[in-house]
Amino acid sequence: MSTEHPPLPDSDALFEGAPCGLIVTTEDGTILRANPIFCTWIGRRQHALLGLRFQTLLTMGGRIFHQTHWAPLMQMQGSVAEVKLDLIHHDGHTVTMLLNGVRREHANGVFYELALFGTTDRDRYERELLSARKHAEELLWEKTVAESALHQIKGELSIAYEESQRRALFAEQMVAIASHDLKNPLTAIKMAADFLARAERSPREAQLLTHISQSSDRAQRIIADLLDLALARVGHGIAIHKQPQRLHDIVSRSLDELRVAFPQATLIHHTHGTGTAHVDADRIQQVIGNLVANSVAYGDLQKPISLLSTIDETTATLAVHNAGPSIPEPVISRLFEPMTRGSHKDDDVRSVGLGLFIVREIAVAHDGDVTVNSTDTGGTTFTVTLPCSTS
Repeated sequence: MSTEHPPLPDSDALFEGAPCGLIVTTEDGTILRANPIFCTWIGRRQHALLGLRFQTLLTMGGRIFHQTHWAPLMQMQGSVAEVKLDLIHHDGHTVTMLLNGVRREHANGVFYELALFGTTDRDRYERELLSARKHAEELLWEKTVAESALHQIKGELSIAYEESQRRALFAEQMVAIASHDLKNPLTAIKMAADFLARAERSPREAQLLTHISQSSDRAQRIIADLLDLALARVGHGIAIHKQPQRLHDIVSRSLDELRVAFPQATLIHHTHGTGTAHVDADRIQQVIGNLVANSVAYGDLQKPISLLSTIDETTATLAVHNAGPSIPEPVISRLFEPMTRGSHKDDDVRSVGLGLFIVREIAVAHDGDVTVNSTDTGGTTFTVTLPCSTS
């Protein structure tokens, strides 16, 4: 007894009514046909899909995966199975699907036949798993970062401790230098002063008094520089006490004193602008003294040393210029470091190589800066720039 089955729907009806998304494309992904359920899933009309490339319906990650993974697989093995892809719905949200595909060669060309299946529930479950995994990884990362930060802090504390030890040792060395190396000149000053105090002043005594004054000034500069260096090295910085001051008057007073200290030099003062600057007058005099002493030590004393003081609404500037040979380029890069000298010649007017370092520290304490420009033809100019603010 034979049983007859009703005839099956034709292939077009099966394609159009399939419970999954069906697509036929050319080898480059151009859509030739798409069934209604696929169009419904991505919110597009059938005729609007024709001519589009399938990969343009994918998210950026899906396009990369298409290009690097499943498109090459289709080329090499002729099929792919259960490839998970995110497609973009017409309204912009993402639709996740599983794709199975085969590559078929026909007389009129090569075609890709793609079947896509919805994965809403599976996708939700996978996302929850991924979220839990991500959270676990974040916790592990936070733990790793915390351990790394703790290790780094321990290292920084160790370095800071070593640095504090080094600075303390350096400060002690500076005190030793001040107490030992300056003992002899200060003793000589005291003995000469006592001698002059016992009798009337003769020409010889007057000459000794001059030597006393010069030695005393030099010793005071050395002591002040060493103490400032020690303070800077131990992290306290140079102390300043700002008050409104007439910059040109400070410079004028300083040069009057420096002409006595350096009679062999010709000092000229030029001014530009008027007004006051919020500065520490004693420290500015120290800057001027150190820069002039540097010019006397290294400049050509056959030509004058000029000092230009400039002031405007925002900036106060001191520029000390001397003629003579330029500073070598390798020296300029470390010129403002302590114990740095522009040459190896000996000179009584020079200190222990701290003058320019102190100049920079004073400028920095005023929120300013110091620069140097030195050429064989133009000489050497040190320029200190300070803000005129009242802060």
